[in-house]
Amino acid sequence: MKGEASWINDCTDVVVRDDSDLNSFSDLNDDDGNKDVNAVSVDLILPDDLLERILAYLPTASIFRAGSVSKRWHEIVSSRRFLWNLSHVTSQKPWYFMFTSSDEPVGYAFDPVLRKWHGIDLPCIRTSNWFIASSCGLVFFMDNDCSSELYACNPITKRFRKLEDPPGSRLSDYSALAVSVNGESHNYTVSIVKSNQVPRDFLQWHLSIYTYNSDIQMWMTSWTEVLTGWRGGDESVICNGNLYVLIYSTGGGYPENRHGILAYRLSGRYSRDDKLIKGFIPAPCSLTCGRLMNLKDKLVIVGGIGKHDRPGIIKGIGIWVLNGRDWQEIARMPHKFFQGFGEFDDVFASSGTDDLVYIQSYGGPSLLVFDMNQKLWKWSHKCPVTKRFPLQLFTGFCFEPRLEIAP
Repeated sequence: MKGEASWINDCTDVVVRDDSDLNSFSDLNDDDGNKDVNAVSVDLILPDDLLERILAYLPTASIFRAGSVSKRWHEIVSSRRFLWNLSHVTSQKPWYFMFTSSDEPVGYAFDPVLRKWHGIDLPCIRTSNWFIASSCGLVFFMDNDCSSELYACNPITKRFRKLEDPPGSRLSDYSALAVSVNGESHNYTVSIVKSNQVPRDFLQWHLSIYTYNSDIQMWMTSWTEVLTGWRGGDESVICNGNLYVLIYSTGGGYPENRHGILAYRLSGRYSRDDKLIKGFIPAPCSLTCGRLMNLKDKLVIVGGIGKHDRPGIIKGIGIWVLNGRDWQEIARMPHKFFQGFGEFDDVFASSGTDDLVYIQSYGGPSLLVFDMNQKLWKWSHKCPVTKRFPLQLFTGFCFEPRLEIAP
């Protein structure tokens, strides 16, 4: 990141540096003097195993700080046993990485626990418009030009791995990336959905699903189907063993719905006569756009609600969860928050995991957080970057900050 030092240096092992590596922004002042006194007293009293368990419950950024308290603490947070303890601790609240450039993959990550922004240098990704999907601490980046480069990485430790090139046509009209990581085995499944228009037929689109299993390190062509009146786009998510794909109307099918959902069972067996379109799930209402996410194995859609007489014009934002084949409305963004974004486009960025949903306008760095448990809307602390020119765009993605997982 030009002009900024990352709070985590490049490293292949989980090694904790000194405090100078931590570059965070917050309105709160730390009382470092009191922290040092408490750290020394705890260091003298507690045995290693108990200290390990206590440190494992710290926020991720605090674990890096803890490593600079003493040589003993440094050795503890760098040990394999400590990482094993981390894997058995309740997952951290998800962070949101906000790109602050339309071209370069630079930006800051918001930590909802400490309510701070951290400067992080992302590995592998070269531009901010790459396809991005995350699960269980791993983030996957795929190039937006020909979908031929695919990386799995841990953005905290910066460990990464290049996956085998995906099959299928290098060029597609639309592509969608989704991933699911097993929290215990750390094996993962990756899916890529490609959509191409049938030549000389605007209504028909060819949809292909490719899946990758890290256990066998192999790609498979899982499904192909020709859709009439619908096409795939750039939204998909894996949830509870199902791949959900958001599809868009091309002028046929169900006129009252501009969006719908297709569900594909990743471990299921399908015959040649089966069609995913037969299980079509309509969107909860007329949407200007939809963002799919997996929140605790529940499919959630965050959508822009269109006006009744002008469905392409956004009037608000809603959150729904899928129960069976029916949508249950969880919340609608209060008007004061909707107005707080200023000018809000019909499309916007949104992602989430665990209990948090992040919503961001492409036109500015404001970030709104919705807590699914508390049903609470709250603005994040102000991002340390301001809009420099009218056409500057902002986007981002959500991920779990985890130290113990590697691709």
